[in-house]
Amino acid sequence: MPMIETTTTGGDVPPVPEAAASLPGHGRTVCVTGAGGFIASWLVKRLLQKGYTVRGTVRNPVDPKNDHLRALEGAAERLVLVRADLLDPESLVAAFQGCEGVFHAASPVTDDPEKMIEPAIRGTRYVLSAAADMGIKRVVFTSTIGTVYMNPYRDADKPVDDTCWSDLDYCKKTANWYCYAKTVAEQAAWELAEQRGVSLLVVNPVLVLGPLLQPTVNASAEHVMKYLTGSAKTYANAAQAYVHVRDVAEAHVRVYERPTARGRYICAEGTTLHRGELCRVLAKLFPEYPVPTECKDRVNPPVKGYRFTNQRLKDLGMEFVPVLQSIYETVRSLQEKGLLPVLPTTTNNNDNNLLLS
Repeated sequence: MPMIETTTTGGDVPPVPEAAASLPGHGRTVCVTGAGGFIASWLVKRLLQKGYTVRGTVRNPVDPKNDHLRALEGAAERLVLVRADLLDPESLVAAFQGCEGVFHAASPVTDDPEKMIEPAIRGTRYVLSAAADMGIKRVVFTSTIGTVYMNPYRDADKPVDDTCWSDLDYCKKTANWYCYAKTVAEQAAWELAEQRGVSLLVVNPVLVLGPLLQPTVNASAEHVMKYLTGSAKTYANAAQAYVHVRDVAEAHVRVYERPTARGRYICAEGTTLHRGELCRVLAKLFPEYPVPTECKDRVNPPVKGYRFTNQRLKDLGMEFVPVLQSIYETVRSLQEKGLLPVLPTTTNNNDNNLLLS
């Protein structure tokens, strides 16, 4: 068994306050893979808020890029960062020691098949196998809406639900290797979980927005940022559903803690925006930026996006942050972190009025 480097952020552990002892996660240890990522960082934060002790896997526990995790409330007492690699099964087994559950959030986000397919598919298999080897009975897998809706034969007028699957041939034909790899990975996870007796729960988020905890720009933040920096001169003829990152983290914890939870959970706010609508929202909220006003496709009518049902999460008591608030908080976060220049405003835009409209 290889040695695993671990770090905590404090010295002596202080006495547990009475209030903390009453939290649902008190005395319980879980692991979050890829803890430094956008969604995973918020998941670690939420788990710490609920009293859990968290073992977070990262490539290098002492890397300063993980400082945002060490700064979280409760991290000094209940967060341990461990070195692990998705393609190293022994490192995963060691990382899962002492854990009652695993949140598998680690995954590359790219359409480069060489960088996407092996880590997503083999890595997920190794995580499920390592969890089973350690006697862990509950795993929550961060999948994607990309495993659900990529199917040209589906009736666009019918809501997409948890029974829908992406068409692998279509993913390959369109070179959408991210959706292809995540679909194969999720299907493999379900098969392996059944074989090994692991209770698997899957959260399928749409495009995730909201404030960044990590110091770098992630793929979904770039989705918004490119329309503000001038790098995108036009917008695509495409439509997208969105969800706030806090809601994604909350969904993971809710399905984990609900004993009767089963299967897949689509995590979406409920609103689908065409790229043109997204750009118009950005232009109203932040008129100082060069937001595109023209669609790249001047021939075809605007694409109509799928409708996604989030009823299964609503049945668990979930309420979702409105999409306009998610967009606004994403941009403000990019500004506050110095990732997006703050430009002088030339008009008196009323952010609150738009958000409340």
